[in-house]
Amino acid sequence: MSTPRDDDALSWDGDDDPTLDVRGEQTPPRTHPPVAEEPEPLVPSPASTRSVDAAPAPVASDVPTAPQAPDATDAGPREDADDARPSGAMGNAGLVGIGMVAATFLLFAVGWLVAGLRLLDAGLPVDDVALVALTIGAALAPPVWFVATLALTRRKATWLRFVILIVGLVLLVPWPYLSTGALV
Repeated sequence: MSTPRDDDALSWDGDDDPTLDVRGEQTPPRTHPPVAEEPEPLVPSPASTRSVDAAPAPVASDVPTAPQAPDATDAGPREDADDARPSGAMGNAGLVGIGMVAATFLLFAVGWLVAGLRLLDAGLPVDDVALVALTIGAALAPPVWFVATLALTRRKATWLRFVILIVGLVLLVPWPYLSTGALV
């Protein structure tokens, strides 16, 4: 059994206010942060400046204001989240896939760098400056392919972006690293 004093601990002052009852109203969840509206300009109170016989001054709500941008919530019926997303936007699976491809491109860059440094010690009849330049170019090719693909396919379909990235993975495999013995 509970006493009124026990029930007081489970309620807040003003819980019984009927204006706070929102059980009947269902508001759609907002998918974007609220847009900050500009405050209305302050107008001096007309009651303090008018005389007894003067006509009433216009109220602040009667004063025309600058047109405001329409609120996104007033645009009509809500669209599904998939319909509102731009065609180039990716979901969680796409972002994880992009991260895995990025890690692979990074490993390929390291592989090209290690293979080029091994060729410097091999005593090839190629000038060291040329070999260093080729090594740097080969090591930069995977990150450049990745960044260029992301930049140029920004508004394209996700599957097209992944196809181009997979073509880059096939083309940029560090074969010298793999053929000279990766673990040696």
